[in-house]
Amino acid sequence: MAIIFEEHPIIPIRDNLILPRAMRTMTVGRPSSFLAMQMANQLDKRLFLTLQRDPKNDNPDVYDISKGDINKVGVVVEVRQVSRLPDNTLKVMVAGLYAATIERTENRSGCIVAVVRRREETPWTEDDRRVYMPALERALDDYAKIRNDLSPDLINTVLKSGEIDKLLYILADSTSARAEEKQLVLDEDSLRERIDTVVGLMLIDVEIMKLDENIRARVKEQMVKTNRDFHLSEQLKAIQQELGKNDDFKADIDGIEQKLSELNMPEEVKDKAERELRKMKVMAPMSAESSVVRNYLDWLVSIPWGEYTEDNLNLDNAEDVLNRDHYGLEKPKERILEYLAVRKLAQNMKGPIVCFVGPPGVGKTSLAKSIAQAMGRKFVRASLGGVHDEAEIRGHRRTYIGSMPGKIVQSIRKSGSMNPLFLLDEIDKIGTDSYRGDPASALLEALDPEQNKSFMDHYLDVEFDLSKTFFIATANTTDTIPSPLLDRMELIHISGYTEREKFHIAKKYLIPKQLLEHSLDKKRVKLADNVITELSRYYTKEAGVRNLEREVAALIRKAARKLTKDDCLEAVSINRKDVEGYLGKRKYHISKVYKESEVGVATGMAWTPYGGDILQIEVAMYEGSGKLMLTGQLGDVMQESAKTAFTVARSIAGRFDVPAYRFSEYDFHLHVPEGAVPKDGPSAGVTMATAILSAVADLPCNSKWAMTGEITLRGKALPVGGIKEKTLAAYRAGVTDIIMPIDNEKDLTDIPNDVKNEVHFHLVKDMDEILDLNILAKKRGDESWQSML
Repeated sequence: MAIIFEEHPIIPIRDNLILPRAMRTMTVGRPSSFLAMQMANQLDKRLFLTLQRDPKNDNPDVYDISKGDINKVGVVVEVRQVSRLPDNTLKVMVAGLYAATIERTENRSGCIVAVVRRREETPWTEDDRRVYMPALERALDDYAKIRNDLSPDLINTVLKSGEIDKLLYILADSTSARAEEKQLVLDEDSLRERIDTVVGLMLIDVEIMKLDENIRARVKEQMVKTNRDFHLSEQLKAIQQELGKNDDFKADIDGIEQKLSELNMPEEVKDKAERELRKMKVMAPMSAESSVVRNYLDWLVSIPWGEYTEDNLNLDNAEDVLNRDHYGLEKPKERILEYLAVRKLAQNMKGPIVCFVGPPGVGKTSLAKSIAQAMGRKFVRASLGGVHDEAEIRGHRRTYIGSMPGKIVQSIRKSGSMNPLFLLDEIDKIGTDSYRGDPASALLEALDPEQNKSFMDHYLDVEFDLSKTFFIATANTTDTIPSPLLDRMELIHISGYTEREKFHIAKKYLIPKQLLEHSLDKKRVKLADNVITELSRYYTKEAGVRNLEREVAALIRKAARKLTKDDCLEAVSINRKDVEGYLGKRKYHISKVYKESEVGVATGMAWTPYGGDILQIEVAMYEGSGKLMLTGQLGDVMQESAKTAFTVARSIAGRFDVPAYRFSEYDFHLHVPEGAVPKDGPSAGVTMATAILSAVADLPCNSKWAMTGEITLRGKALPVGGIKEKTLAAYRAGVTDIIMPIDNEKDLTDIPNDVKNEVHFHLVKDMDEILDLNILAKKRGDESWQSML
C-alpha cells in the first residue's frame, strides 16, 4: 500500500480535540492560527489540528516538533464555516476527515505547514469480528442505555460496513473523556489496543452516570423532606393564628397599607403598589416570590413621593454663600445666580443640567455643595468613576436575586426630597462593558429635560419624575464623554487657579482650615505672605490647590511639633527663608526668559493642565540638503505645525534678503527643550516660524517678547485657547510684550487688570504684521531693536 504524504497549515488546539468523522466548532484567536486559516482558505480549506500537551501554553512551538509542545499524531479537518466574533476572534466549524502523523514542518512566509503521513483506516476482517465483537457489543449495550443521543441504526450500519475505525472514532467522540484521553485513541497503531482504549472510555462513562443517578435519588429524597417540613410549618402558622399569636407577615402588610395611604404618590405608582400588595396577600409568607414583592413595596413606600424643598430665592444670600465658600469661579457663580433669578419669576422652571469641566482640585465638587446650601436644597452625590454596569444607573430587573434600584433612585431616596441638587461626580470616567451595557447611554434619559419627567428605573418599573432635580456633573475633560451625553449638558469650564488666586485661597480658606484642624490659631503659628507664594511656585505644580493645602498642613505640623517640644515657646513665625528648612529643597522651578537674546531662539507660550508655561523654541542650522529635524517629544499636530512654519519661513525669507541656498544647502534642527515632557498642539506655529527666520537670517529674536498662534501655509495667524493661563505664565517669567492672533482679542477680558497694565499686547493677523513689530533685529546692534530690550 502506497504511503500518502500531504501538506496542510497546522493549528495547535488546547483541549477541544476533534476526531475523524466528528464535526465541531472551535475558536481561533492566536496570530499564527490566523495565518494558518488564511493559507487554508487560499488552498483546499484543509487544516492539520494537533493537541498541544500543555493547554496553558499560549505559544507552543509547532515548528520544532522535537521540543514536544504538540502531539505528532493529529487530525486533518476541512473548514466548513467561518464567522467573526465581536472580540475579533474567529468561530470556525470543521469536519474531521482522517488521522495523520507529522513527518516534518516547514515555514511558508511566516505560516507553519506540516508535512503529514495519512494513516489508512484498519480493515475489519472476519477474524477481528469473531475476536472483538462480543466484548464490543456488551460495552455498546451498557453505553447505549445512558446515551440517548447515540443512534442504534448508525452503529449497526457502521458495524455491517466493516469500518471499524469510523465506529471507534464515533464512540470515542461521544464520551465525556478529556482531550488527552481521546488522544490515546489517535496514538494507538494497533487495532486491538485502540478497541481496548475506546471500550475503557465507555465503561468509565457508564460508572459516572450510575454515580450521578445515585446522587439524584438522594437529592430527590431531600427535596421531599423539605416540602414536608414546609407544609408542616404552614400548618403550624395556621394554628398559631387561630390561637391569636402575632403574625409578622400581617404586620408588614398593615404597615405598607398605612404608608400607601399617607404618601402623595402619583396615580400610576399607587395603582402599581396596590396591585403588588394584593398579590402579596395571597402568597405564602415563606415563599421566595413573597420576599421579592415585599422588598419591592418597601422601596416604593420609602421614596419621598411629592416631597419638595422650597428654594431660597434670595439672590443676595446666595451670592454671599457662594463668595464665602469659594474665591473666584465667577462664571459658575454667575450662572447659578441667573438660574435663581429666573426661578423667582418662573415657578415651574425645569431643573438645569450643568457640567463643570476643569482640572482636579479646582473646587468643582465643593462648589456644588455650596450651591445646594445657597439654594436651600438637599445635596446628594453619586460617583460615576469606574461604573461599568448600566444597571447601576437604571437598576436591576426584579427577576434577579438581590436586585435593587439604580444610583439615581437610591440617591433620591437618601435625600428625602424629590428636588435635591444631584452631583454626578467624575462623569468623564464612566466605563462601558459589551456584556453589561453602556452606563453613559443610560444617563441620556435622566439628563434630558424633555424626557426626565418620566424616567424609568428597571427595578421600580414606574415613571419617576426627575424634572425638578438640579443635576450638576463634574469632569476633568470632555474628550471621553459621549457626544449625545455631552449635548444634553451646559458646559461651564473652570480653568486652573492663577498664582494670585491661589494666594488668596490659601490665605482666606486653607490656612484657617488647617489651623483649626490642628487645634492652633494664627497667634501661635504665623505664616508670612511670601510663604504662600513660595509654596505655590516651588513646592506645587497643579491647577487646583490640593497639594498647596498639603504643603500648608505640613508646615503647620512642623510648627506644632516645635511648639510642643518647647513649652516656653509661645508662637512660631515662618518666612520664605524658613520654608526650605521645614520642607526640604524646592521641588519645581519657574521658567524664565533668557537674559540675552539669541539667534534662532524664540519665546512661545503653552497651556498645561497646571496652568501655563513658556517655551524657548530653538533652531540650529548646519550644512546639508534642506531637511528639517524635530526633537523635544513633539506630538503629531505640533510636528505638522513645525513643517507648516518651515514652509512659511522659506516663503517670506526674502524680506530679510536671505539667499535661496540657505534653505537648500543647510539642514535645520528645531528643538523644544524639556524633552521628557510630551508636547502637542498647533499654538506654537508662529513662534516656530519666527525662530526659523531668526536662524536663517542670522538675526537675534527679542527674548522678552512671547507669542502664540496657529499658522497657516499663507502665513495667517489663527486663534488658540488657554490665553489666560499662557499670559500669566509669560508675565511670571518676565515677558514684557505678547503677540497673539487678533481673533483672541475677546480673551483679554479674562486677564487681570494689573497684568494688562504691565504687559503690552500686540494683536496680529499674519506673519507680516509680526515681523513689522521688529521682533527680529534688522542687523546686529540695530538701535531700534536694542531699545526694545
